[in-house]
Amino acid sequence: MSKPTDLLTNVHDVLSSEFDSDCYLTKGNYHYYHYICDGFDDRGWGCGYRTLQTLCSWLSLNSQNEKNVPTIKEIQEILVEMDDKPETSLNSRQWIGSFEVCLVIDKLYDVPCKILHVNKGDKLETIRETLKHHFEDFGSPIMMGGDIDCSSKGVMGIKLSGKNTNLLIVDPHYVGKEQSKQLLKNKGWVKWQPLNEFLSSSFYNLCLPQVKFKVR
Repeated sequence: MSKPTDLLTNVHDVLSSEFDSDCYLTKGNYHYYHYICDGFDDRGWGCGYRTLQTLCSWLSLNSQNEKNVPTIKEIQEILVEMDDKPETSLNSRQWIGSFEVCLVIDKLYDVPCKILHVNKGDKLETIRETLKHHFEDFGSPIMMGGDIDCSSKGVMGIKLSGKNTNLLIVDPHYVGKEQSKQLLKNKGWVKWQPLNEFLSSSFYNLCLPQVKFKVR
């Protein structure tokens, strides 16, 4: 398993000037995994793997299990070993979603995950209190994916401002070696995204690791 070298940490902090009492955020540290961040070209299909790696980095840094973050190949091997995927998926460009993320986290870190399913994007408001309580009670980052909106992403917080709800999105689709949180913000890879900007016709699954942040 690989260890991060020059990956950025806690990229959502670039928005700290916008944090207020209406914000509920992930606690602790994580590394930002994105397309080609380790030299492996996964453009167009690896977003679920990269978001999983970001969650794994949080688990390695903030829980009692300090296992290294798995590579994409190792994630594929784990899913085959668990009979979730056929052997033909090894070295393939088959994407993964929230359910596979849940399986790998449970296998590697012995951490159960809660899966939230929202039938339509315009119903995301129904889970805002659940997400708020997750960040209050656990503080772990969340993985989010959908069917029509099939681009996986990390959710590092939620802002509840009256009727306006925003998710703090950390997007793994960034390609490059630029080590600048400000660039990520300027390009929209780290942002607050209003719920009404998610695709109304897409369903969404969210993976919530059920482990509490531990201060070290």
